[in-house]
Amino acid sequence: MTRTARLIPILLILCAAVAGAVFLRDWLSFEALAQNRARLLAYRDGHFLLASLGFIAVYILIVGLSLPGATIATLTGGFLFGLFPGTLYSVFAAGTGAVGIFLAARAGFGATLAGRLQGGSGSRLQTALRENQWSALFIMRLVPALPFVLANLLPAMVGVRLLPFVVTTFLGIIPGTLVFTSVGAGLAKVFARGERPDLSVIFSAPVLLPLLSLAALAALPIILKKRKKDHCVQTEPSIKKGQ
Repeated sequence: MTRTARLIPILLILCAAVAGAVFLRDWLSFEALAQNRARLLAYRDGHFLLASLGFIAVYILIVGLSLPGATIATLTGGFLFGLFPGTLYSVFAAGTGAVGIFLAARAGFGATLAGRLQGGSGSRLQTALRENQWSALFIMRLVPALPFVLANLLPAMVGVRLLPFVVTTFLGIIPGTLVFTSVGAGLAKVFARGERPDLSVIFSAPVLLPLLSLAALAALPIILKKRKKDHCVQTEPSIKKGQ
C-alpha cells in the first residue's frame, strides 16, 4: 500500500469522530436511552438475537470510529441484557473496536512515527513501553485516568506489538466494564425515580482500590526489572575495581 492509501483508514476515523461529536452526541446520550427505553426493551424481548448482534455492532462502531457514547453503550448493555451477557457483549465489542482503531493508526502513521522517535522523551517513552509492553498496557487499561481513545492510539504510535495489545485490552477492560454494566443493570430503578445514574462509582473506594491493586500487581515486573538493572549498574564498577 502507498503511504496515502495507508492514511485513508485513520483519516476516515478522524472525520467520523468529528462528525459524531457534532451530530450524534444527542443520540448517544443518557437522555436518548431514557426516552427510548420502552422501545429498546420491546425489541429485545421480540428479537433477542438481532438485538444482541445489533448492540455489539453499534458498540464496535462507536469505539472503532471514536464516537462519543462508549459509556452510554456499556450502560445500555447492562440495561438490556443484564450483568451477563451484557458484560460479555461490551467487552467483546469494546475490545474489537479498540483493536480496529489500533490497526488503522499503526497502518496509517504508527509505523512511520515509531521509526522517527529518536532521542529525547519520545524515544525514552518508546523504549519503556517496548521493554515493559505487557505491564504498561495492563496499567493503561486498569487505571481510569487515560482516555480510552488515547490508550488505543498511543501504543500504535510507539510500535507496540499486536498480541500484547489485544490480550491486555480484552482482559484489562473487564473490571471497568463489569462496574458500568452493573450500573446499567440497575437503570430501571433510576428511570423510575427520574434520576441519572451515579457514574462516580468507578472512583469510589470499593471499586477504585481493587483496580489500583491490580494495576500495582501489573507494575510489579517493571519495578523488579528496574531494581535488577540498578543493582547490576551498582555492582559493575565494584567488579571492575576488583579486577
